[in-house]
Amino acid sequence: MCPKVLVVDDDRTLLRFMEEYMRALKFDVISAGGGAEAIRLAYSHQPDLVVMDVMMPGMDGWETTRRLREMSDVPIILLTAKSSEEDKLRGFELGIDDYVTKPFSFAELSARIQAVLNRARHKPAERRNLIPLGARLLDLDRCEVRDGESVILLTPNEFRLLEVLAKSGGRPVSEQELIRQVWGGDSQMDSAAVRRYVWLLRKKLETDPANPKLIMTVRGFGYRLELGASGTEK
Repeated sequence: MCPKVLVVDDDRTLLRFMEEYMRALKFDVISAGGGAEAIRLAYSHQPDLVVMDVMMPGMDGWETTRRLREMSDVPIILLTAKSSEEDKLRGFELGIDDYVTKPFSFAELSARIQAVLNRARHKPAERRNLIPLGARLLDLDRCEVRDGESVILLTPNEFRLLEVLAKSGGRPVSEQELIRQVWGGDSQMDSAAVRRYVWLLRKKLETDPANPKLIMTVRGFGYRLELGASGTEK
């Protein structure tokens, strides 16, 4: 099976060149144009390696590395125009596996990728029980939503409601199914109560609860989670 490599860079031209070169080397390539997209793809595709630029708008390579490390121990190679010892130490402290300094040759990048993959084959894979919500993380083990270093406090029922929606993978979940999974089949909860809990969740997770970007209403049916959104504008 071909190794799966996630390539992350906001420079679309360089991203395309790296994709073409790696596919020629028989890698299965997935690409992302930014940090938040990289986190979503890393969760859904489980790559064998991440090759990522440091200097990206929004969520840069440092922050993306930190959040990826919360999810797994996937090998990470950072691409950077900086070659200072301080920057390299920062990367290694975050848990990266190697550095490639720009400008670089594709032959050098290929050699470093092969070396990192060879080392990784001897390490057992680790996967944390986390679901990305845009730039946030739903931590199923700790029953909390994490936004960087902050924790968004949810009640047990709010968390369970969000968990059911998140595990649906973006598919709509009916109000009756939410009642069954969150409160139990013999519960006296009704649709009005579900809508109340959804509103409470939106107040905690959305920038504008009246115009949600994360928890979406499916009229006449129920709700779905927009996994590509965080509910906030960064």
